[in-house]
Amino acid sequence: MTAQLLDGKAIAAKVKEGLKAEVLAIQQRRGFPPGIAVVRIGEDPASKIYVTSKKKTAEELGFGSFEHHPDATISQAELLQLVGKLNADPKVDGILVQLPLPKHLDSNAVLEAISPAKDVDGFHQLNAGRLFQGRPGLVACTPAGVMRMLEEIGFNPSGKICVVVGRSNIVGRPMAALLLNASATVVICHSKSDVAAEVKRADLVVAAVGVSKLVKGEWIKPGAVVVDVGMNRGADGRLTGDVEFEAAKDRASWITPVPGGVGPMTIAMLMSNTVKAAQGIR
Repeated sequence: MTAQLLDGKAIAAKVKEGLKAEVLAIQQRRGFPPGIAVVRIGEDPASKIYVTSKKKTAEELGFGSFEHHPDATISQAELLQLVGKLNADPKVDGILVQLPLPKHLDSNAVLEAISPAKDVDGFHQLNAGRLFQGRPGLVACTPAGVMRMLEEIGFNPSGKICVVVGRSNIVGRPMAALLLNASATVVICHSKSDVAAEVKRADLVVAAVGVSKLVKGEWIKPGAVVVDVGMNRGADGRLTGDVEFEAAKDRASWITPVPGGVGPMTIAMLMSNTVKAAQGIR
């Protein structure tokens, strides 16, 4: 068996194409398009790449795109004041504060200052709580993107054993909640788990722990679907995922490549969340 590639670029393109009519309808209804404001603090190279990509996609879709780039010395009070200004701006439907923040800033306080209605990252505790209660809200973009990819290949999580490796607030926890809401049997693995034993029985593996090739190919159950959220840069500069790709693809039915898998979906779902926010969908 050789796995089929779950092409995130192609699925993301379909998502973005589907948003165009909604963007136009919003523009016609209120006289201006959906707007997304991105706050990037300092000169973190990875953050710069991510923000540039997000801005490019927003502009391609006809969004209003507002970038704020304060110096790394910005104070907590000044940053909160900026977030408050964006909360009050009717042309801004979505606010994204690019993480990580400089160490002197309190990330949790900044994320909680964002209006839940404009929290297109899905990180606010109100949106996270809605998700865990199975109620509608703005959902973290990477897990939402994974669910869209599963839908594309006809994988229904209901009744399946789904193993999520990693318990971050950005991916692992919301991913588990989405799968639980889809009636999956969900296992969350972390540093105290027997990861090999859990992965071996999984119909779906979502690896999101940030450790290169942690999940061994030999652990993959034949025919399982493997979604690799990991993005790790090796000493040679090459990107690797959290899954041992070459060995895993000989056992899985579907597998995401790194890069070109989940990454494009994250940006596509960020745009989808911004459209939802502009439509007043909570």
